[in-house]
Amino acid sequence: MRKITNEELGRPTPEEYAARAKMPVTVVLDNVRSAQNIGAFFRTGDAFAVERIALCGITATPPAREIHKTALGAELTVPWSYHADTAECVEQLRAAGYEILAVEQVDGATMLGAFEPQPGKRYALVFGNEVAGVEQEVVDRCDGAIEIPQAGVKHSINVSVSGGVVLWHFFSRLQP
Repeated sequence: MRKITNEELGRPTPEEYAARAKMPVTVVLDNVRSAQNIGAFFRTGDAFAVERIALCGITATPPAREIHKTALGAELTVPWSYHADTAECVEQLRAAGYEILAVEQVDGATMLGAFEPQPGKRYALVFGNEVAGVEQEVVDRCDGAIEIPQAGVKHSINVSVSGGVVLWHFFSRLQP
């Protein structure tokens, strides 16, 4: 086996990437406190071609050294917006036609493997704070919830890792 070089991967330029079709998914970060987690979401969002990232509440925004450290420039290729209030952001997305889904352990959540995103629908996936998760007020405004099945003792996954798991699930079914 030989590792493939970056040139052989045939990655698009930032301009070509901006013009390409995107997966109909917006990521909503509800009070995510770690800039490294935020940067990781940008990098994962770039990899899976999300429409945009909505940064809410205490979630830091670019430009920021710690975001850039993990985003590696993806904060420049993935569109983003800032919203002081996550609940208001969710309502704006609902009004724009998105189905709002919390990625959270709640009563009635659908296990990720059982959730089949539908072509033609637009989704907003809400990921929460590293300690408190998605705020209850925001959960109350969601159309549903997705839970990642787990077998360990901790029953939690780092928020940016959960983003990778869930976004891969959507991407593998809705590739633009």
